Amino acid sequence: MTDKILRFPDVKRFTGLGRSTIYDFIAKGSFPKPVKLGPRAVGWHSADIAAWIESREARA
Repeated sequence: MTDKILRFPDVKRFTGLGRSTIYDFIAKGSFPKPVKLGPRAVGWHSADIAAWIESREARA
């Protein structure tokens, strides 16, 4: 499987989190940092998001 770049709507859908919560987690260092794609665009590596979701499931 190739590591795709997920844009924000996809990250929200996969995690079930809202914009503010995601950026709060990023600020606290508990969510993967976005990758800058352009002057006004960011994305996340799908593998990083999948690993974050798995780590949350393991704690539950």
